[in-house]
Amino acid sequence: MSAEIVNLRQFRKKQTRAEKEKQAEQNRITFGRTKAEKHLTKTLNDKAAKTHEAGHIEAPKTDD
Repeated sequence: MSAEIVNLRQFRKKQTRAEKEKQAEQNRITFGRTKAEKHLTKTLNDKAAKTHEAGHIEAPKTDD
């Protein structure tokens, strides 16, 4: 019944590094876009919104 001896300080440091790397990967996905990519996305969203608004039909106003 021999178990592997583990240094808890090293284990905690390794675990902390893994968590920080996981967070860093998420941040790279979320914030790691170039200025050109951000501009392209904004332009496409603006165009889609303009096209959507162009098809909008307003109801005629009636006086009561």
